[in-house]
Order: sequence, then structure tokens, then C-alpha cells
Amino acid sequence: MKHKVKKYLKETLYFVITMTIFSNFISLYKSQSLNNKPLKIEQVKLLKGSVYKFTDSKPILIHFWATWCPTCKLEASNIDFLSKYYNIVTIAVNSGTNQDIEKFLKKHNYTFKVVNDNNGQIASKFKISVFPTTFIYNKNKKLTFSEVGYTSTFGMWIR
Repeated sequence: MKHKVKKYLKETLYFVITMTIFSNFISLYKSQSLNNKPLKIEQVKLLKGSVYKFTDSKPILIHFWATWCPTCKLEASNIDFLSKYYNIVTIAVNSGTNQDIEKFLKKHNYTFKVVNDNNGQIASKFKISVFPTTFIYNKNKKLTFSEVGYTSTFGMWIR
């Protein structure tokens, strides 16, 4: 019995390692088509009507997601946690009205900043085709990292 448990754990570990490597290669491949130019947006309008200005003095994480995206739903708690410590703006793409998005946020007690990109215009400027997609810019608005797909809280924190 003990031998079977060891074998099962070993196979599970190999599977997890293989899937992690595979998903990182896919993310790297999909990231190559993203807009990798410096951040050109000066400001965005948040859900509640306030204006958020991108300053040159702080790094920023921009996270594209959608309320209808299952992977985005899994990752949302990671974004919410990190938004309490870092400069994060999220872009909800094709996710309905401001009220629809606010209802989603309230249901899950999320407090991160959200821009409603209800027609996908902002996402197209960044060449987004898969959700979630994350960009990290340094304080000079130069792209330092981009990722397509799920990222853990720890993975984002490291980056």
C-alpha cells in the first residue's frame, strides 16, 4: 500500500512539473504577439467615474480580464490581494455595463481598480486575444514583463 502511495505522489509531482513547464512555454509564445511598447496611455476612467492617471514615478501592473472568463475568476483573488500593496489597474473587457462589473466585484468582495472596456477598444491597442493577460511596467512606463494566462499571487509578486 505504501509503495502505491509513493508511486501516485511521484506521478502527480511529475505531472505538476510538466504542466507548469508546458503552461509557461504557452504563455511565453502567446506573449510574443502582445504590444511591448512603452505605456502610452496617460489616464483612464474607472468604474465609479474617477480618473486614474498613470504617473512616471511608480511601476504599474495592468491586468486584462473578463467576468465571463473562468481563468480570470480563479486569478481575481490574486489580483485583489496584490492591489492592496501595489499599483494595479484592471481592464474588464467585454464584461457588460458598469453595473454588471460592480455586481461581480461586490459578490466576491474585490476592491481592485477597474476600467470597463465594454467594446474591447483598449484591449485591441494592447493586442490582447486571450484572457487573463498581465503587463508590468516600470516607473518609466517601459514594459518589464507580460504574461498570458493564470499567474499565482506568488508568481506576480516575484515579477
